[in-house]
Amino acid sequence: MKKLVAYITSAYPDKEFTKDLILSLKEHGTDSVELGIPFSDPVADGPVIEEANLRALKKGFRFQDVLDITKDVSCSIDTLWMGYFNPFYKRGLQRVAKEAKELGVTGFIIPDMPYEESLGYRGHFDKEGLPLITFVAPTDSKERISLIVKDAKKFIYLVAYAGITGASKSEDLKEIIGNIREFSQTPIYLGFGVDEKSAKAKAKDVDGVIVGSAFVKILLDDSLTLSEKIDKISSLSGKIKELINS
Repeated sequence: MKKLVAYITSAYPDKEFTKDLILSLKEHGTDSVELGIPFSDPVADGPVIEEANLRALKKGFRFQDVLDITKDVSCSIDTLWMGYFNPFYKRGLQRVAKEAKELGVTGFIIPDMPYEESLGYRGHFDKEGLPLITFVAPTDSKERISLIVKDAKKFIYLVAYAGITGASKSEDLKEIIGNIREFSQTPIYLGFGVDEKSAKAKAKDVDGVIVGSAFVKILLDDSLTLSEKIDKISSLSGKIKELINS
């Protein structure tokens, strides 16, 4: 059974909504949730997730919101923290890793921290038994892949194309998937640009997909009530889970 990971911007429009949405996603095919930490310069994300980040910050997002959300959902669904390096560093990596472990977080996704830079900080996460998810890009050479995936844990995040999230691009990834599997047995999840139109094709040779912009786009639709947003996002989750396993 291929896995579905859902990215959700934390505490937008508020943390109680985020909790309700995540628990509904769990009932509609989502296997893991990435709790996105709002940040003012999300360099790997496209305009949809960037807008959600800015809206959350304008509404007064605090890191405590992530702690409160995690406390109430991690016992029900596999929960990861996704954020840029700056907010984690500002709070203190040792502190963040300890808090995450205590709250039941199962891993970190930090897209702007290259493998080489991460080596200086992994000790904080390793001490708590929390993996830093490994990223592989289509531009990575076979030699580089052999280096960065050798110690990969939980899953490998395969970026579907060079660029930002939410774009409608496609690349032939068979060779790079083959290279990853040559050096690691860790599951491969594909992210960037995955939606109901592309999910089935993109899931073909991997173990799961990561969906963000397709969900957040609904989150930003001000024509919908909060309950309608939850229903629509949850329905899309169920549809994508069915597509990737059909």
